[in-house]
Amino acid sequence: MNVHISHVISDEWLAQIRAGLDPDIVITTGKTPPDPAQYEILVRGSPSREEIEASPNLRAVIIPWAGVPPETAELLRDYPHITLHNLHHNDAPTAEMAIALLMAATRFLIPIDRSFRRFDWTLRYEPLPAQILDGKTALILGFGAIGQRVGRVCEALGMNVLATRRHPQAALRYDLQAEVHPPEALSNLLPRANVLIITLPLTPETRGLIRAAELARLPDNAIFVNVGRGEIVDEAALYEALKSGKLAAAGLDVWWNYPETKEARQHTPPSAHPFHELDNVVMTPHLAGAWGTPDSEARRIAALVAMLNAATRGEPLPNRVDLDMGY
Repeated sequence: MNVHISHVISDEWLAQIRAGLDPDIVITTGKTPPDPAQYEILVRGSPSREEIEASPNLRAVIIPWAGVPPETAELLRDYPHITLHNLHHNDAPTAEMAIALLMAATRFLIPIDRSFRRFDWTLRYEPLPAQILDGKTALILGFGAIGQRVGRVCEALGMNVLATRRHPQAALRYDLQAEVHPPEALSNLLPRANVLIITLPLTPETRGLIRAAELARLPDNAIFVNVGRGEIVDEAALYEALKSGKLAAAGLDVWWNYPETKEARQHTPPSAHPFHELDNVVMTPHLAGAWGTPDSEARRIAALVAMLNAATRGEPLPNRVDLDMGY
């Protein structure tokens, strides 16, 4: 089986990929497809039409991360005989970031740390808006691999877990006590949630899912965490809820505005609203998947190798994307 990885990767990572593959898998790499192009699987996040059509043998495209670029999904609609898949290697680091943001936001660790670095002990002797999570209820929107990992930790912290999922009756990975509901139940679940955690993908159905009306249905002093996508939430409504004190705090890893060039990485605000001025917000620049770290790359390679080996053994490729649903 021939596989083309359509970007340049280091010799070290390529050697690790080849070491784990079945012997009858041939790997080529590079931005330009080989000539003649005979690959059956293309590993590429945003393939061009030329890459799709270069090989008459192409039957599957693998996006080497979680999530689906809209332009990729749109392009593949023109090639119904080619399936689209992605890697779910980032479930553990993303869940860990969600918990880290939850804990930091709930206990107001950032302003406390900032003050104590000036050797100021005042906050120890003053009332703090920090909360204890034990006995509280977390509502997790999106109860797949990431959401279930988050739910498992929440339950270990003594929290009750509610969740929404497209197929609420589907088996869970872990032995959880969570109440799992269909997405249509969201409005009724929000008033029960002391913590709202978003682990959803961005799709036409989830874009703008959380607006001012939904935030208003949360109890006062609720905590908000988003490791899904920024555009799932109305940014103006979220900012106002945090500024007004309706929400006690938030941990945000995903945003509405990203740098478009390498030069812009040092001076691009993530939102049209000044979340950075709010002490009740913990901000990280979309790091939940631990992108670029050695651990993350090793997990990515292991997931890719497992998928390619399944393909050559005639097994169904996992993580197939439903183009209509967007994930």
